Amino acid sequence: MNIELTQPGCELLSERPMVIKNVKDYSHIHTYGGLSPFFQGLREGRLLGTRCGSASCEEKRIFLPPRTHCPDCLGQSVWVEAPTVGEIYTHTEVLYPGAGFKLTTPCPLISVSLEGVGTKLMSYLKEGQPRIGMKIKAVFNTEDPTNTILDLAWVPV
Repeated sequence: MNIELTQPGCELLSERPMVIKNVKDYSHIHTYGGLSPFFQGLREGRLLGTRCGSASCEEKRIFLPPRTHCPDCLGQSVWVEAPTVGEIYTHTEVLYPGAGFKLTTPCPLISVSLEGVGTKLMSYLKEGQPRIGMKIKAVFNTEDPTNTILDLAWVPV
């Protein structure tokens, strides 16, 4: 199969599987709104989650990713420190990323289980080979933060 690309800035990197480099030149402006403390915390080397602030609500687990309001009673959430040591719940590997993927490949994506946290946090393993149940700890990009979720990664304990 011979593929010809006519779009400017488009380059065929591989035919099987078909991988195309498509250069984009645009800016995206995004507000974190009520979730700003989470990203500010990453920049400071802290993992922040939220929990329900209503005394009458029975839900007291931490939510990561954080939520501005409790999903059970819709009460205002409060910010709390989340554990920075946990384990891999499940994992996969990115070999052929889509547009905008900022990490190198292959990239081990992991689902992180943390004690007291009622949700799983998606992230990536910065070092080593992932295994379900592997003990891991958070590492933060505080030297040159991107102010994105990529400022958080995990390494084996």
